[in-house]
Amino acid sequence: MKRVFLAAPGVTGVVGQEVAVDMKFSLALPREALSIPLIRRVLGDALRGLGVSEDCVADILLATCEACTNVVKHARATARYEVLASIDDDTCVLKIREMERGPDGPGRLPKLFTDDPRLPLSQPRMEAEAESGRGINIMRALVDDVTFDTAPEHGTVVYLQKRLTWRDEALLRRLEYDLVHSGN
Repeated sequence: MKRVFLAAPGVTGVVGQEVAVDMKFSLALPREALSIPLIRRVLGDALRGLGVSEDCVADILLATCEACTNVVKHARATARYEVLASIDDDTCVLKIREMERGPDGPGRLPKLFTDDPRLPLSQPRMEAEAESGRGINIMRALVDDVTFDTAPEHGTVVYLQKRLTWRDEALLRRLEYDLVHSGN
């Protein structure tokens, strides 16, 4: 993780104080379609507030909403799910997981993606007529890494990771620029 030191004119704080982005939060939500706009709003506002570029924010939000939609549609025996976000200077990592599973067993990816034993879970089989399943390919197109972890004890967990790009006017980038150009 890059570290930036406050040294820029007009920035309040103690000179030499280390400033680094390290934001973590989680949202525990009911497994309902109405929870997805809330995730878009909270995650989008956090990323924009830090100064992440709008294209990067849009990619992360769409991939996250696709993962959440999969939980809402396909999770079995769970009433809630959780979105955990970790954002640092370079990367946004999201973990979308089922919570409060009931006696019926874990949630799973649709059979379409898991019934071919020759394919690893991270490589779903797409059928020409498949109506569902495009969300996984969309996630892969938008973020740098998509990983699935499925086990009976915790159901399916989706991990999304994307390298962040920043707006030019982002505070962190201005501080970094000023530090480099001040000769320190």
